[in-house]
Parts: sequence; C-alpha cells; structure tokens
Amino acid sequence: MLKIAYHPIYKHPLPEGHRFPMIKYELLPQQLLYEGTCSVDNFFEPSFPEDHHILAAHDDNYYKNLVGLQLSKSEARKIGFPLSEELVKRERIIADGTIKGCDFAIANGIAMNIAGGTHHAYSDRGEAFCMLNDQAIGAKYLLNHKLAEKILIVDLDVHQGNGTAEIFQTDHSVFTFSIHGKGNYPFKKEISDLDIPLEKGTTDDEYLSTLKKTLPELLEHLQPDFIFYLCGVDVLESDKLGTLSMTLEGCKERDRFVLQTCHDSQIPVQCSMGGGYSPDIKIIVEAHANTFRLAKDIYE
Repeated sequence: MLKIAYHPIYKHPLPEGHRFPMIKYELLPQQLLYEGTCSVDNFFEPSFPEDHHILAAHDDNYYKNLVGLQLSKSEARKIGFPLSEELVKRERIIADGTIKGCDFAIANGIAMNIAGGTHHAYSDRGEAFCMLNDQAIGAKYLLNHKLAEKILIVDLDVHQGNGTAEIFQTDHSVFTFSIHGKGNYPFKKEISDLDIPLEKGTTDDEYLSTLKKTLPELLEHLQPDFIFYLCGVDVLESDKLGTLSMTLEGCKERDRFVLQTCHDSQIPVQCSMGGGYSPDIKIIVEAHANTFRLAKDIYE
C-alpha cells in the first residue's frame, strides 16, 4: 500500500501576505481523499525523530541553536520564516516523515511525504524556508543502518539543492543530481555530483528529453539501491519564484517518467514534494496531486 507522511503541523501559521503557500499542505491531502486517489489508510502521522538521526546530517551546534531558538538574527532571517518552537517542531516532524518513508519505500517500493524537500538546509545552517534537510537525513539513516549502500538523490525542483550538495560533497555513497534553473536562486550554486542548469524559459520538450536521456544513464552507471526524488512543482511557467516554462502536463510527464523508471528498475524511492509558488493555489495543488495519482497508478 502507498504510504504518505502527513501531520497537521505541516500547515504552519505565517504572517499575512507571506509568499510561502502554506495552505497547500492542508489542501493537498484533502484533495487526494476527496477524489478517491487515497484513503485514510494511505496516510501515516510522523512524530519526532531521535536526535542522532538529525545529527548524522547536521552540525551539533547548529541543531542545538535551532532547537533552542538561539540562532542569530542573520541566521534566522536567511530561513525566511519567523523562528518559533512550533516551526522547529514542524521541521523535525517533516524529517521523521521522510525517515519512516524510507522504511515504507523498502517494503512497498515507494513512499511519499506531503511536505519535505528541504534541500536548501546545509549541514550547519538553514536557508530559503529550509532548516533540516529531510532527504539528507533519510539518506544518512539508510547508510548508517546498512539499508542501502549507494543512494541517488534526484532533485528536480527549479532551485538547485545547494544544501544537499554541500552535505554530501565528500560522501561517495550518495550521488546528488540536480536539474534546475540556471539563473535562479541560489545565485551561488554548490557543486552537485551532476548539475544540469537550464536556461530561462526552458519548455517541456527540452526538459523531458534531458531527463529521459540522463536518468537511465545514471542508473546504469551507479546501480543505486535507493532513490530520493524531490519533485518540486516550481518548474511550471506560472511559478513566481521559478524561471522555467513547463506545463502541467509536462510536469506530470516528468513525474511519470521518474516513478515508472524507479518501478521498472525495482529501486525503492522516497518522494518529498519540494517547492511550488504559482499565484493560483489550485495549480499548485493539482500539480502536486498528479505526483500522488501517478504513484498510485504505477505502484498499485
């Protein structure tokens, strides 16, 4: 059965007018239940992970200061959310959803997290709505428990996974692969194992041909035994924080190809949703919902 991490804390209250569309974390599970794509049994509620799981990916002092709300004003400002105890609880619970998702993916082939994809979190700092790097924490969990030996992180958010690249820059057990907007945030990119920067306005055809050529080659070369997929929908032309020009159908085909490839290769995959900032919340929810619909079709 498809298992999906969700907790009500995912929808965190923000100041009025904040540009982050926090409402999507409430609307997305509602939509999936309403249309019958998912039932209540598909969802599981994560809790707090043990600290040692987080500290496998993050610096001890940074984590202590984050939990103790002792970050400097500059460090807190880079995160982009008002720092609070509840916000840090939320981030820890999201990470637990991905950790538990790793076990569900090994058992069922796939697992999903309604939130996550916090790939701008470095080992020692947070940035851009990201404080704890959920998929990096998940990857360290798998490696430390000898549940995987070679991991591929497929990051298809429109923004480069700079924090993920930094965390694994000297760890050859994890291969970081990012397709992202060339001229987009982060303006100082880190070096992933494979970066494919795309020009502003890149459309479905070029994006999909690049992905469909590269991913099978990577699988053949690396032979990974686990995949993390960061399926941000900020690749859409309508996205106000993105630079690419993909359609809803193109984004759906991207997800179909990745998930079908993982399924056919019999490699477990954990999916975190990543970004999506289109002005119309219905477009964000529809694009994210497509990922879950495809997972259900392919795996069940």
